[in-house]
Amino acid sequence: MAIDDIGELLNKWEETYKKGLLSFWILLLLYERPSYPYEMSAELAKISQGTISVDDNSIYRALNRFESVHIVKSELKQSNTGPQRKYYSLTTTGKALLTEFIQRNIQVFETPFVAERISTVLQNSSQIE
Repeated sequence: MAIDDIGELLNKWEETYKKGLLSFWILLLLYERPSYPYEMSAELAKISQGTISVDDNSIYRALNRFESVHIVKSELKQSNTGPQRKYYSLTTTGKALLTEFIQRNIQVFETPFVAERISTVLQNSSQIE
């Protein structure tokens, strides 16, 4: 298989993977501090170390979905530079959901059982033709 084919397959896989993780990154950001949507895209790129780039519309849609199931709440606050802004924060349910997700889906990568396998793949990557 050519490198171009691998790149194309990887792009498709990552597109699906990143869409699924967008919720995680948004909730992680809101766990740290309340935020308004306009500032979130730059912060999401920062905390995901550039692995996620998202437009404002996707953020608004996600926040509306989260608010409808009560994992985030919003509050209008006065801005120092203009009109009021809608700030979003995690609810108690949102914090519990984020904690459970991390325990079930993120911490698994830290276990020796998985970490050793990942390390082996990376160590052997120079041998791949």
